[in-house]
Amino acid sequence: MNKLISFAFALVVAVVVFYSTVFIVDQRSYAIVFAFGEVKAVISEPGLHFKLPSPFQNVLFLDKRILTIDSPEADRFITAEKKNILVDSYVKWKITDPKLYFVSFGVDERRAQDRMSQIVKAALNDEITKRTVKEVISGERGKVMDAIKQKVSDEARQIGVDIIDVRLKRVDYVEQINNSVYERMKAERARVANELRSTGAADSEKIRADADRQRTVILAEAFRDAEKMRGAGDAEASQIYAQAFGQNPEFYKFYRSLEAYRASFKNKSDIFVIDPNSEFFRYFKNPSISNGQLPLSKTK
Repeated sequence: MNKLISFAFALVVAVVVFYSTVFIVDQRSYAIVFAFGEVKAVISEPGLHFKLPSPFQNVLFLDKRILTIDSPEADRFITAEKKNILVDSYVKWKITDPKLYFVSFGVDERRAQDRMSQIVKAALNDEITKRTVKEVISGERGKVMDAIKQKVSDEARQIGVDIIDVRLKRVDYVEQINNSVYERMKAERARVANELRSTGAADSEKIRADADRQRTVILAEAFRDAEKMRGAGDAEASQIYAQAFGQNPEFYKFYRSLEAYRASFKNKSDIFVIDPNSEFFRYFKNPSISNGQLPLSKTK
């Protein structure tokens, strides 16, 4: 019975010792093996590995994946024009030298992120102060990111980190400058709109004046042609009348007198004060005409 208990105890001790000497490295992690606080080995290959049991050797793990530093708030910088802008950026990084990284920060990833944030902010400040707002926002934005990445990468290698990418998510004016920019844009748009309105009004007046001129010319030409046609018609009518009445002048005089009587006695209320012996009543007094005997001897 004692032998069985001893065997079971020895088996438990062996299992505990075995598990204290075996560790598994995940493909997403680095393993750092320590011996009394000194780094003995860095293991980057995934799989099953062995070490001395604790406390002779211990193992710490570091993340091998690409990590992101995303600033929660935009930082303020001053451009070459002495204008304040807000820059929101993020950094992609990963550990490439686990031993150097551990010496610099231990296993505190937060300390590493704070250090790299300071490096990025310093690089941003160096690049933005050399450029104008237009260059930072649009003109040379790619060059700014490349230059920042280069500067950050050089310093990050000294702490065992590789910078994968640096990006500017947003570059904007501060609120006070935004208001002045919007007002300036509004004034510029209003100026352009007024110029377009004045140009349109001038063109409208030109078109209207040209249309009025063409209308006047057309009406004048139409009136001229109408007068020519009317004059030609009157001349032809007068010629026809002359030819017709020339065959019997006495009948023409009689006809004209009748027209005058019709026009004069148009209304019953008309009153004439005239000498009864006037030439106006010639055909009323002529018995030959009143009996219907007009001098038609010359009529053909």
